[in-house]
Amino acid sequence: MPQNSILIVEDEPKLASLLKDYLQQEGYQCDIIGDGQQALEKIRASAPDLILLDLMLPGLDGLSVCREARRFTDTPIIMVTARVEEIDRLLGLELGADDYVCKPFSPREVVARVKAILRRVRGAPAGEEQVLALDPSRYRAVLRGKPLELTAIEFQLLKMLADEPGRIFSRNQLMDGIYQDHRIVSDRTVDSHIKKLRKKIAELSPDHDYIHSVYGLGYKYEG
Repeated sequence: MPQNSILIVEDEPKLASLLKDYLQQEGYQCDIIGDGQQALEKIRASAPDLILLDLMLPGLDGLSVCREARRFTDTPIIMVTARVEEIDRLLGLELGADDYVCKPFSPREVVARVKAILRRVRGAPAGEEQVLALDPSRYRAVLRGKPLELTAIEFQLLKMLADEPGRIFSRNQLMDGIYQDHRIVSDRTVDSHIKKLRKKIAELSPDHDYIHSVYGLGYKYEG
């Protein structure tokens, strides 16, 4: 099977080199570019399988690169940013980015995001184990072949998130989904349910975090 190619668009040489080392250890073929305009030319010429795109670049910034790239390619884009303002995050996603990570970050987290997005884009190979199976008629969940014992609320939460991998749900959206009677509850109630759900998932799969917190926005599922 050919290697997936990752284009790292980052003008901090040490950080770019670190990301490249971690990704290459996982079998990915990586190229590094530190300039926005050159990155666009590279994307057009080589059609990478995924782009790690820094927000702050010399010349053409990351948001502009993302906007222009979306005119001719649907290659997955992960935005990398040191800014914490929500407007930058939302704008990046609205421009067509698939995900984002915030500096400082763990390189292992970036590798996990890359793997999750490529799995979602390409789908599971034939014969590969189904990661999560949900049976709404019986409120039955199976994770990697093992039964996951959940309450009705926990099952509804997991299904809502897993039905749209990668989508970020706000606490209000999740509350509306799990409390159909529109009862008034604290938004922290969702945090409590998520915490319990994560704990149960970790007992069956301690090496993978399926439910991610998205700072200031909510939660999302990555298989």
